[in-house]
Amino acid sequence: MNEAIHKMLQRYRCATAEQYKSALKEIIQQLILLGMARAKFYEHGAFYGGTALRVFHGLDRYSEDVDFSLLRPVPGFSIDSYCTAIRDELSAFGFSTTVERRRKRPEHAKVQSAFVKANTLVHLMTIEELQNPMSGTHRNEKLSVKFEMDTDPPPGAGFEVGYLQEPIPFSVKLYDQPSMFAGKMHALLCRNLETVRIKGRDLYDVVWYLGHRVPVNLHHLEARLKQTGYLDADARLSEDGLRERFMRRIAEIDLARAREDVRPFLKDPMALDVWSPDFFHSLVDQLSVDGSEE
Repeated sequence: MNEAIHKMLQRYRCATAEQYKSALKEIIQQLILLGMARAKFYEHGAFYGGTALRVFHGLDRYSEDVDFSLLRPVPGFSIDSYCTAIRDELSAFGFSTTVERRRKRPEHAKVQSAFVKANTLVHLMTIEELQNPMSGTHRNEKLSVKFEMDTDPPPGAGFEVGYLQEPIPFSVKLYDQPSMFAGKMHALLCRNLETVRIKGRDLYDVVWYLGHRVPVNLHHLEARLKQTGYLDADARLSEDGLRERFMRRIAEIDLARAREDVRPFLKDPMALDVWSPDFFHSLVDQLSVDGSEE
C-alpha cells in the first residue's frame, strides 16, 4: 500500500473497529476529491455538502457521501468519465475498488450518483499490516462511499477554493459556507417527513452553522425552493419568512428519532442531550441571511 495512505491512516490513531472503518472511508473520500482534481472537474463544478463541511471547516461528525455540483446546468451531462477517473486514482494508491453507477428514473436523473466499493478488512490489513484489526468484521464486508453530482444546480451560489495537503497537495473548488448552509436548510425544510425518515444529520449541521454564525445565502435558498416547487416562481423569500418556515419544521420533527439518526456519526453524543423545542426556539435569533449575489 502507498506510504502516503499508511501515514494518513496512522494520524487517525484508531483504537476500535468503527474508528478504522470511518478513517478508511474518509481516506477514500479524499482520494475521490483528488481524482476529480486530476480530471479537471473543478473547472466546471464544485464540492459541497456535509463532507465538504467536515473536510474544510471542521464539522465534528462523520459524513458518508461526497456531493458535487456543476457550476451551471448542463443538459446531457454524464458522470461516467469521472467514475473512471476516481477508480484510476484509487488504484494508483493501492486500492482495489469497483465504481458502480446508480441508474435512476428519468424524473430523478438530474442528480447522478455512483458507489465506490472496497473490501474493508483486506485494505486495512494491507495498510496497517495487521492480522485482524477488527474483531467481528466479516472478511467479505464491503465499505461503500456514495458520490453524487447535481447536473441542474439552481443559481445564486458562491464559491471558494480550498487546499488539501494529503495524499499530495491539491486544490478544490467548493461552495462557500453561506451557500452550503442554503443547501442544508433546503434539505431540512423540504424533506417529506411522511415518506422519508428525518435525517438528524441535517438538523445537526444546521445547529453547527448557527453556532458558527454562518448566514444563509438567501438568494440561493430561494432558487432551490422555487426549483423544487416549495416556493412560487414569482414569490420572494424574506429573512422573517425563513425563520417562520424553520420553526414550523422544528415543530414537525420527532426529535427523538432525529437524535438516533445522527448519534452513530458523533464522537460525543452528549451534544444531542440539549435538543428540545426550547433549544431550537433559542437558535432562531442566531439565524441571519446573506442576500448578496455572486
